[in-house]
Formats: sequence, structure tokens, C-alpha cells
Amino acid sequence: MDRKQCCVSLSVQPSRGQMDEKFIVLIQNAPPGFKLTVHAFHQCEDRIKWEAFGHYISDATGTVNVSEDLSLGGTYSGVEPMGLLWSLIPVPGSKPGLRMRKLNVQTPMEVTISVYQGHQTEGFVDLVSLASVLVERWHMAPGIRRIPITEDGLSATLFLPPGPGPFPGILDLWGGGGKLVEYRSALLACHGFASLALDYLTNKVTIETGNFVDNKYFETAYNVLQQHPQVLGSRIAMVGLSLGCAITFKMAIYSDVFKVGRLQCPLLLVVGEDDQNWPAYESAMDIKEMMEGAGNSHLLTVLSYPNTGHLIEPPFTPHTRASNFMSAASHKSTYLWGGEKVAHSHAQEDAWRKMLLFLKENLYAGRNPVLTSFSHL
Repeated sequence: MDRKQCCVSLSVQPSRGQMDEKFIVLIQNAPPGFKLTVHAFHQCEDRIKWEAFGHYISDATGTVNVSEDLSLGGTYSGVEPMGLLWSLIPVPGSKPGLRMRKLNVQTPMEVTISVYQGHQTEGFVDLVSLASVLVERWHMAPGIRRIPITEDGLSATLFLPPGPGPFPGILDLWGGGGKLVEYRSALLACHGFASLALDYLTNKVTIETGNFVDNKYFETAYNVLQQHPQVLGSRIAMVGLSLGCAITFKMAIYSDVFKVGRLQCPLLLVVGEDDQNWPAYESAMDIKEMMEGAGNSHLLTVLSYPNTGHLIEPPFTPHTRASNFMSAASHKSTYLWGGEKVAHSHAQEDAWRKMLLFLKENLYAGRNPVLTSFSHL
């Protein structure tokens, strides 16, 4: 078909939305039975280029609805409404071992979604699209407030939902890579939580002394969150991933400040059964046995996902089975995280939805406090 005779239209709704919000990609006015490639392109803040694509055939009305129709191939297949995001991979020729992470949550993730004639697999930069739409995905919804926290030697950022509050609080801990990682906290604020993202490996105290911060550092962060006038000081949870999970357990068991002694609080464990970085499933079973022995099994919820790796992130984040990893001690190596792309991506979406429900049930309607362990133990 002559491209000049093709008036294919493309719409994405919403074209501007939250990062964990689904969108609908709709192609119309194509000839019936027409082969199309739907392509997503994103350039990160570090200039790395990513792409994802699916192959479709228009129906009798010349329509393709990515949310309902089968992709016959590409970086994903089957009915996958958000495959254009979670299957993003570095474009051919990129260096190996890359992992996508949002650095600046105050700017959107911009994704160009395009439609091409035929079932294409490469060379998209040289092809002329039939239609394109620029899509924005935000970690910070309108009205979210981002407040840097440096008092008492902390390196942290507090995200507050819109409105006067007070809001339930979350202390958000990432893993061994250090640095201040904000995108999960920003999203948690979008769902009504005052979330404090805390750097505990590359902060001023650690750099100046060369020593890992002690319990006092985490207790200080907890107190700063608890005493904030827009935070419900009696309703605070901890969320930890990787090393942050170990810190979460340590503080919940041994810290007098956290007041949950010996895990006397609701606990959610999210486990990837194909975690290649840590024996997550075995650790979860040990904790389950421990809490049963203490008569606290009613406080424990375990979400265990087959074919899912170590890095269980917010939904639609591209899966990374292995990546280059720079530890806070400046040791660079390649880490194997595990997980199969489709299963891992579906697990991220399911775990995020259930974690938000768990937090809302326990922080808004339940008793304080809540311990949430996100990903491996």
C-alpha cells in the first residue's frame, strides 16, 4: 500500500499520566488485515536509548487496540497492554549490562509511540512512521511536594501528597548501590503516603567516616518523619528492597525507637522465586517458621512469584536479568538478578497493587506500625 494513501491515526490515552497508570494505545483507519508494528522509544537522562515493539494485524474495521489485541512478535507477544513499557530494551549497539532507573523525578519519562507499516524488527531510526505520539509518564503527580532533608546529618527526600494532611508515613530504603533513589517514594506519595527516601550508604556521615551508619542514623530518619507536622506519627511503615530489607528487619526487631519489638506488627514479604542474587524464597520460609513459632503467623503475608528475580520494582519498569552494578564502596561488577521477563513484569504489577492495598489497610484503617519488605530478604 502506498503510504501516501494511508491515513492511519494513533491515539494514546492518557498521553500524560502517572508511571504506574495503564494507558490505551489505539490505531485506527488502517486497511483491514494490515500488518503494523507499534514501536516505543525512550531516551534516558543518561542518553541511553531504549525501544520496545509489537507486531499486529488490523481487524476488519482497520483497528488495533494494544490493550485487547495479540502481538504476534517483537519484544513482547500476546495480549500485553503495557508491553511497550516493560519490554523496553537498549537499542542495538548499546553497551551491555544496562539498567533503566529514573534519576530526576521532577521531569517525566518521555516515550514516543509510533506506528510503522509491516512487521519491522530493526532499523527504526531509518524508517518513516505512519503516525507518532509523545507520551509522558510521571512519578510525581500534580501537587506532590518534594522536600530535601539534610538536618541531623541525613541525606533524604520527603515526598508529601497534595493537601494539608496529616498522612501516614513510610520510610523507604533501597539497596547496596547507595545514592538517593527517589522514584518509589514519589509514587507512594501519589497514593496518599508521606514517603521519606533515605540514602544510608553514600550520605555525608558514611563518606566522612568510612563507616557504615549505625542504628542511630535510621532512628533519626524515623524521628524526623514521625515529628513532621503533616505526618501521622502513629502510623509509619518501612519499605525495604535488597539490603534495605535487611535494615528494615534489623530495626523492627532491635530498635526501641521503632516500637515494634520482635516483629509484633503486620509484615508483608514480596519474594522472587528466581532471585539469583539472594536465596529469597528460603529466607522467607525461615521467617515464616520463626513467626509461627512465636505465635505471630497471623501477622505475616507472603507474596511469592515464580520466575521472578531480585529487582521487584514499581510496575512497568523494564525487567533487568543482569546489570552492571556499582556498589557504594565503588566496586564495579556485573550482578545477576534473575527473573523471566514476562513473569517478572507481571509480578511487579501484581505486587505493587497488593502492597498499596496492604499499606492502606494497615496505615489508614489498621494499627501502627506496619513493616513491608519489598523484594528479597
